[in-house]
Amino acid sequence: MILSGEYSNSIAAAVDCIRTGGLIGLPTETVYGLAADADNDVAVAGIFNAKGRPADHPLIVHVANAQSASHYAADIPEFAQALMKAFWPGPLTLILPRRAGVANAAAGGHPTIGLRCPAHPIALAVLNWGRMPIHQDESGVNDKQLEPDPHYLWGLAAPSANQFGRVSPTTAAHVAGEFGDGLLILDGGPCHVGIESTIIDCTRGAPVLLRPGVVTVDQVQAVCGHKVLQKNELPAQAAPAPKASGTLESHYAPQARVQLMSAEALLSALEMLESDEDIVAARPVTALYCRSALQDASSHVLYRRMPDDAVNAAQELFAALRNFDAQGVQTIWVEIPPDTPAWDGVRDRLQRAAS
Repeated sequence: MILSGEYSNSIAAAVDCIRTGGLIGLPTETVYGLAADADNDVAVAGIFNAKGRPADHPLIVHVANAQSASHYAADIPEFAQALMKAFWPGPLTLILPRRAGVANAAAGGHPTIGLRCPAHPIALAVLNWGRMPIHQDESGVNDKQLEPDPHYLWGLAAPSANQFGRVSPTTAAHVAGEFGDGLLILDGGPCHVGIESTIIDCTRGAPVLLRPGVVTVDQVQAVCGHKVLQKNELPAQAAPAPKASGTLESHYAPQARVQLMSAEALLSALEMLESDEDIVAARPVTALYCRSALQDASSHVLYRRMPDDAVNAAQELFAALRNFDAQGVQTIWVEIPPDTPAWDGVRDRLQRAAS
């Protein structure tokens, strides 16, 4: 059941569902999430079951603001606080030490937890439902924060609303296609970022990149004043990086086989395809997704041009892969994105899809 997230009664219905231990489809600026009360371990177990996700593979918990993060985090280093101030609400997840006894299921039983504040008005409306207004004195100055509703949602565990390992959803219709009409889905329109958040591990005294996204390493370094380490830069004797969402080698995969190619290899493959007499032109089984302009798109392939800029490419990536699947192709040839920081998130998703 898809409800417009523009209406307060839709938000109220979604909050009621969550408070009674149910799951909802939740729009965020990155992708749609399959959400449950992060403090209800039974409800969170329902997410793992619905997605077919391993119970030890942790979920990201979405919070209303930086203050709510302290409900889940045992410690928030100064550089992590600076990142929250700069990028929240927004597509940045921080891995922090978890408070004992809090959100155990959402954290997959690990001593750390991933937190972020989504930059989507509907997600924030759900998270803020039940929060009492700020009290103001006669001069209009904020005096104090009144106590929240006792049933206030501290956070929502919300991994992508798709079957585990498959292409993430960026519209309400994508979510309905994954889980059917029985799931309450708030429709917030197409996601404007389109790929999942950047993930930074903040448990080692310095930031460590676990997953690239639209928030780049250079941006993180400029804000927090620390060099962002890659996992392969950690000392050999260092403890393994915390488990985090979307960091498995194979992930974000459509039904069709994804193959990454250089522009030159792609053109050569197209020439070979044209010479194959067994190809049935009436029903292409190969799709092509590239930035290189083709003068004449082959009748033997489904052709879609990839945007030239990383922001637009990220925004449409998952929808493009889903569209190729819907048209029944068996193979998707994708031109390798540029090796620049702006393209790191898109390149990461494509490499995992091709694995």
